[in-house]
Amino acid sequence: MIKLYDNGVYLLNGTEIVEDTGNVQVPLSKEEAARSTMAYGILKEHNTSDNMKDLQIRFDKLTSHDITFVGIIQTARASGLEKFPMPYVLTNCHNSLCAVGGTINEDDHMFGLTCAKKYGGVYVPPHQAVIHQFAREMLAGGGKMILGSDSHTRYGALGTMAMGEGGPELVKQLLNKTYDIKMPGVIAIYLDGEPMKGVGPQDVALAIIGAVFKNGYVNNKVMEFVGPGVKKLSADFRIGIDVMTTETTCLSSIWTTDEKIREFYEIHGRSGDYKELNPGAVTYYDGCVYVNLSEIKPMIAMPFHPSNVYTIDEVNENLADILHDVEQKALVSLDGAVDYSLQGKIRNGRLYVDQGIIAGCAGGGFENICAAADIIKGRNIGADEFTFSVYPASMPVYMELVKNGAVADLLEAGTVVKTAFCGPCFGAGDTPANNAFSIRHTTRNFPNREGSKLQSGQISSVALMDARSIAATAANKGYLTSATDLDVEYKGQKYHFDKNIYANRVFDSHGVADPSVEIHFGPNIKDWPAMSPLPENLIVKVVSEIHDPVTTTDELIPSGETSSYRSNPLGLAEFALSRKDPAYVGRAKEVQKAQKAIEADTCPLDALEELKPVMETIQKTYPEVGRGNIGVGSTIFAVKPGDGSAREQAASCQKVLGGWANIAIEYATKRYRSNLINWGMLPFLTDADHEALPFKNGDYIFVPDVRKAVEEKSDVIKAYVVGDELKEIDLRLGDLTDAERQIILDGCLINYYRNTL
Repeated sequence: MIKLYDNGVYLLNGTEIVEDTGNVQVPLSKEEAARSTMAYGILKEHNTSDNMKDLQIRFDKLTSHDITFVGIIQTARASGLEKFPMPYVLTNCHNSLCAVGGTINEDDHMFGLTCAKKYGGVYVPPHQAVIHQFAREMLAGGGKMILGSDSHTRYGALGTMAMGEGGPELVKQLLNKTYDIKMPGVIAIYLDGEPMKGVGPQDVALAIIGAVFKNGYVNNKVMEFVGPGVKKLSADFRIGIDVMTTETTCLSSIWTTDEKIREFYEIHGRSGDYKELNPGAVTYYDGCVYVNLSEIKPMIAMPFHPSNVYTIDEVNENLADILHDVEQKALVSLDGAVDYSLQGKIRNGRLYVDQGIIAGCAGGGFENICAAADIIKGRNIGADEFTFSVYPASMPVYMELVKNGAVADLLEAGTVVKTAFCGPCFGAGDTPANNAFSIRHTTRNFPNREGSKLQSGQISSVALMDARSIAATAANKGYLTSATDLDVEYKGQKYHFDKNIYANRVFDSHGVADPSVEIHFGPNIKDWPAMSPLPENLIVKVVSEIHDPVTTTDELIPSGETSSYRSNPLGLAEFALSRKDPAYVGRAKEVQKAQKAIEADTCPLDALEELKPVMETIQKTYPEVGRGNIGVGSTIFAVKPGDGSAREQAASCQKVLGGWANIAIEYATKRYRSNLINWGMLPFLTDADHEALPFKNGDYIFVPDVRKAVEEKSDVIKAYVVGDELKEIDLRLGDLTDAERQIILDGCLINYYRNTL
């Protein structure tokens, strides 16, 4: 079904794979052939540096949603923003429900609208479209690049290289700076064959994720989709696979394009944005994932990660064993915070699920929902516990589903059809009952993504599936069913895009700024607090120690109901690590008292009594260290932090609570590490075994001459665990650009731009 090549490969004429075994005879050198990838060509066109090893990228367009755009614009305003220098689209698809927390969600929306007017942007009102569907319909273009502040910013199927990053990277673009990365590796995703009836894009995506996530095969690389199987897939099908590439931890994606993609642009009235893309006649890739589409069966990603994949047939055939395995994984993911069991979901030897959801950028596409309607037509979901909700990804999609009768078929069967909203993907919509099990065609199934609150003893869980098998399960009234088990006539209805829906409701400045507009500030919208530059010497206390194999950004700062506070840095910080380590905030604040005393030019030892013996031990060896040349803060240790969302708050919440660093074995994604750097935090690495660390939670670590080490580009940073004496340890910073070093020295990106603009 899926094969990973051990070596790089040459792709000849777009069809023949030749593995690089060291003695391959091809007409181009490896270096020349590597320049024939589609990714290389697009990156070259957008690179402003004088070489292709160290890229400095300027994007064509930017996009953000209402969880992230307030913080981004506030950061840019504090750094000197005067107008948006490129199209910047502000969608309102995450905090769309103005039902909790008073006026704060709608206040954020009005902030966005007035900023779009003042700085020359585009504003998409709530319920009109989820961020990525609007980008597909209105922003993508062949050979273009888009940067978004949502991790699933992926439009490769349409010929657009797109990347999801933390907010500070968008701030750089807004201030006419660049996105700086080393030339990424490029991995061929070679599609062959044709999907069987009933198999959908999520099935293909989950199969790929299951094959490449755990071994990091495409980590921080570009996935380039090629091969004869591409032409067998519709545009919607390709889009459905493409959006899930984020869950592989790749950097970006790009696909070959053809007449089906040309037709997509024509349907949306943008035929001029189509561009044919193909790799060269001889193209070298750093690796290859061979995918036989014909062999892929309906898949399910069991809790609590999109890579925890099985075929639905496997689950049904080995139900008790697989559910037990999930329960064992939960002991790690949930830290034993609640009792979690799925055995009660077995009814008469079958898995009964409580809820089905088709939603968002992955599930809410036209073809997915049409297929679901075809499956459930003439059937019903029953009058028991099982519920079924469908969220079309945009109002134009919704309108066409109304016109072609799909909505009527869904409603008659007992389905609830709702407006465009991302909530079910991150835990802010359709929260099921305690101990319930939800199947969803959305992007992630991390813990709490269904809205449960471990600290209150509430737990439910999500499995990811394709819309077709979710509809088949709904048709069987909640019993897990593969879409290939039902004999269904798929109508294959044609899509017609109604441009008037956006023309009538979306504010588009067409790039014209109006400085006279006053920004609408709600009482929950707060400025970023002042942040100090990196001191000469640093003392950090370890205030949380996480030994999970991977720590997600959802665990660092919860999604769901906390999203309403993301325009309030200090308010949101109160939720940091709340579902992983509830005592973290209190510990961090206690240490922060010392740094606040330093900033107020008072004695930190008076503010934090436990610091006195620490300083006494340090000064035995470093008598010159003391008032005027030291900073005090906190750090966390995690084995592999940062999988998941691009949202910067996973790092900024630690920073505003006095965090100076993270210590990790490795970082799960580039975007999380970049977020740490952009908020002035040291992205330390340790080579120690995480089960035998030289420090523990509650220990103080002293880093002498840390500022000098960053300035001098030291690879290894000498530090000491402080006890009765100093115990030396080595930390590393990894590769940093000169700009990233200066951002850390200045204390954060805001300070960096204040100092340079």
